[in-house]
Amino acid sequence: MEVQQQVQLQKFNTLNLKSVAKFYVKVVSEHELLDALAFAKDQHLNCLILSGGSNMLLPEYIDGLVIHIAILGIQKSAENQDTVQICVGAGENWHEFVLHSTAQAWYGLQNLALIPGKVGASPVQNIGAYGVEVGDFIATVRVYDREDQRFKNLTAAECQFAYRHSIFKDHPTRFVIVAVTFKLLKVANLKLGYGDLRTAVGDDLSPENLQRQVILIRQSKLPNPSEFPNAGSFFKNPVIDDVQYQQLAQQFPQLPHYPQANAQVKLAAGWLIDQAGWKGKQLGSVGMFAKQALVLVNYADANLNDVQQTYRAVQQAVQQKFNILLEPEPVLFSANALIQAHQSNQ
Repeated sequence: MEVQQQVQLQKFNTLNLKSVAKFYVKVVSEHELLDALAFAKDQHLNCLILSGGSNMLLPEYIDGLVIHIAILGIQKSAENQDTVQICVGAGENWHEFVLHSTAQAWYGLQNLALIPGKVGASPVQNIGAYGVEVGDFIATVRVYDREDQRFKNLTAAECQFAYRHSIFKDHPTRFVIVAVTFKLLKVANLKLGYGDLRTAVGDDLSPENLQRQVILIRQSKLPNPSEFPNAGSFFKNPVIDDVQYQQLAQQFPQLPHYPQANAQVKLAAGWLIDQAGWKGKQLGSVGMFAKQALVLVNYADANLNDVQQTYRAVQQAVQQKFNILLEPEPVLFSANALIQAHQSNQ
């Protein structure tokens, strides 16, 4: 384990925000993780756990230890007539693992192709797309529990998965994810609930074609982070009660909506942002992408303050038009390496 000092993290976060870590270490094993945590304790440092950097907002300086998880490995751990369990290191690239799973005839994750980031970050946000959430296919998550000071395997139920949520968001400093075991299908059960995806798939109802169409749709709408630095979908799709939805639907008949359990309705945040006038609009060096209003892009050399000014302006515009406060998806970190709440202009 090599601890480095004053490390620039710009290349490690997909928004390309300049951020210098006082201390940085890349860990490739559970043993190295223990060494890194011991170093942080000895130096009285907070730890920021870095994965693929695709869902985080970093300050210009981090007075702490950044632990970059790079634990690799893909291994079959169990199998029966219908399913197969695959243990995947937290440092594996998410999209590459999805492609690998399809090539191995392990099905379930095809709707989640081309989502940026690492495998270890996928349970935290319970990433989802086109009607599928990763929590639907997770058997266990292997973590180091900093409270109990031991490694353990959390079941999917213990992870408390919900829309863009999990126990890891409720206890952001307690668990460090080192591996995820997926329970995948041997026979595909395609999820085609979204109209544009169903149309794109057409008559070829194979998981390979489903994956291919997901990739093509995402490429047509979403910017490549290497060309337009971004953090993917920047805002969560808001979930409101049916009473509020009915009121909005009278005023906005074209409002896209997706019924949920318990008389709840999910709305399309991108549509709300578009209608509020922010699709393709910039505020300085930061703006919402012209092809997908849900994606915030760093067009130049933006810093965290620039990003916050823009997303707060978007929140304000949507709030004024629809009386809905959009919630950012990316995790916001403070200068002392702790997660902090997003503040709006409301």
